[in-house]
Amino acid sequence: MPDLSGFPITRKWPAQYPDRLQLYSLPTPNGVKVSILLEELCLPYEVHRVSFETQDQFSPEFLSLNPNNKIPAILDPNGPGGQPLALWESGAILVYLAEKSGRFLPSDPAARYETLQWLMFQMGGVGPMFGQVGFFTIFAGKDFEDKRPRDRYTGESKRLLGVLNQRLTGRDWIMGSEYTIADIAILPWVRNLVERYQVGDLVGYAEFTEVQRVLANFVARPAVQKGLLVPAAPN
Repeated sequence: MPDLSGFPITRKWPAQYPDRLQLYSLPTPNGVKVSILLEELCLPYEVHRVSFETQDQFSPEFLSLNPNNKIPAILDPNGPGGQPLALWESGAILVYLAEKSGRFLPSDPAARYETLQWLMFQMGGVGPMFGQVGFFTIFAGKDFEDKRPRDRYTGESKRLLGVLNQRLTGRDWIMGSEYTIADIAILPWVRNLVERYQVGDLVGYAEFTEVQRVLANFVARPAVQKGLLVPAAPN
């Protein structure tokens, strides 16, 4: 049985199943990337809720694993060389799990780098821009009288949706017929933009019919439906 006691994070979130991958997360667009992939892979994992309400992300235990105080983070008891591995940043976790399992990341070098290109498209563009739209529409930024910041991020989000719509035209998924971590990274953010932030009209979402089609297929996947609810809301 793996011994995770040397990791301070397990003092706040004890591992009931230390032989399973430990996931520290919330059902945010970044958080569900990892839970969706874990569900797709059918890997056994134990989830721990990092509550923003009680600022768990700033606790010494969480910071001992992720000094950037962001979710998600993982602790894999069966990491490289059979040693435990702590890892944060959702994109890095997706690559790690895909390479560990040999799934959802093409083995062909050219296709692999193209997939990583679209993963970086999410991390460098879609996530930050869509997140700022959310800040300026439903969070604190909605009270700003000056709407120029909101409009700047809205315009960029609409442009990014256009790039994605063009890419998906005539394709089942971002990489064509193969479902990859690029889809798992990008599509939760699109869903969040429309359903959580409710800015479909603002970004002209009705125009992006290819994005709508692929998002519907994504959300229909059983593993996605499960992963979107991880961790479950507290009773």
